Amino acid sequence: MNTDSDLADFRHEVEHWVRAHLPAKWLAAIDSGDLDAEPALSDPAAARQWFTLLSERGWTVPQWPHEHGGAGLDAEHAEVVRTELARYRADLPVYHFVPLMLAGPAIMSWGTAEQRAFHLPGIASGAEMWCQLFSEPGAGSDLASLATRAVATDDGHWIVTGQKIWSSFADRSGYGLLLARTDPEQPKHAGITCFLLDMRLPGVRTRPLRQLTGGEHFCEVFLDEVIVPDSARLGPVHEGWRVALSTLSAERSGLSGGSEAGGLTLAPVLARAHDSGRWAEEPVRDRLAALYATERALTLTNLRIRAQAQSGTRASGSASIGSITKLVQSELAQRIAEIDFELAGARAAYWDSDDLEALVAAEPGAEPMPAQAHALLDSRRFTIAGGTSEIQRTIIGERVLGLDREPDPDRGRPWRELRRG
Repeated sequence: MNTDSDLADFRHEVEHWVRAHLPAKWLAAIDSGDLDAEPALSDPAAARQWFTLLSERGWTVPQWPHEHGGAGLDAEHAEVVRTELARYRADLPVYHFVPLMLAGPAIMSWGTAEQRAFHLPGIASGAEMWCQLFSEPGAGSDLASLATRAVATDDGHWIVTGQKIWSSFADRSGYGLLLARTDPEQPKHAGITCFLLDMRLPGVRTRPLRQLTGGEHFCEVFLDEVIVPDSARLGPVHEGWRVALSTLSAERSGLSGGSEAGGLTLAPVLARAHDSGRWAEEPVRDRLAALYATERALTLTNLRIRAQAQSGTRASGSASIGSITKLVQSELAQRIAEIDFELAGARAAYWDSDDLEALVAAEPGAEPMPAQAHALLDSRRFTIAGGTSEIQRTIIGERVLGLDREPDPDRGRPWRELRRG
């Protein structure tokens, strides 16, 4: 059992290290409270350097064992690391979300000793990027109806054919967490197997998708008779849905586990409202106060969930709490982006450029697209990624509130008999 003194000493140690290593420009922005200042960590080279420094301390995955690249900390000390990094806005880059929050824990839970030894150190150090290969063009939100096939061969391999979509950073990933159907005679939630796909294998092709903001965060992935060794299988054959459920639960918790809404914080918006005088307008003040109350409630809920997880006192059904926090956080982020755009006024809605190619190719926050315009457009994805708001409301209704399940005429029928979009 850690004492308050132990944790306070460790918090001081972490803060001292962060202040000694964080880029001076970013540290100055934090100390001044000027969160609108250009964040040094938005620079890709600086982000990579920061990730390397954290990984050398084992702080990218503080609770993982040393042999897997972690710091071997207990839950309370690991929480101190995460809290201090978040306080200095020095969290991990977004493109490491899949390897650290999804693939790594899945391998830790379901992988063989060989798979853990091979993959986890590279994930902890950032040497290997990962993507999630779950969503498909014909499956929509009904993930279990996925059609990518993996057929076993006589020599211990699998031949994988199909298409995935909305796979973040797939074009720069070395591995992908892949779900494929291995028995079409079973109902749709059965007969699925999970694989750790080497994205460099022959037959794997990626194509970035241009987004509303002009960025290319998402990708399509085409799998054309890719030969995958059975050693890349994660978990038992035909039980990939169990792996998927644990991964999806981690994804929802990860997307909502911070005190900030999808990377959008209310604090700078409040500051802008004060500085511009808009705070004096009652409708604006009421909206901001409601957002602040929601953000604080979400923060406290996340802290309660973490405390329960650390103490082992989580109540029955609490696994679905991630759906509640994910739903609230994603919609809160959109409302923050909307009011920030409104407060910025015409300067956020207009930019002096008739070069559309330059516009869509611009980096976030860079000219010619104003940062508020980019944030508003980018926030549309928050209520889709990790399961749509409609999916979260269904989960909350059925698993948290105990309402009747939605009718499913396909329940129990073999997957091959289902009609798919």
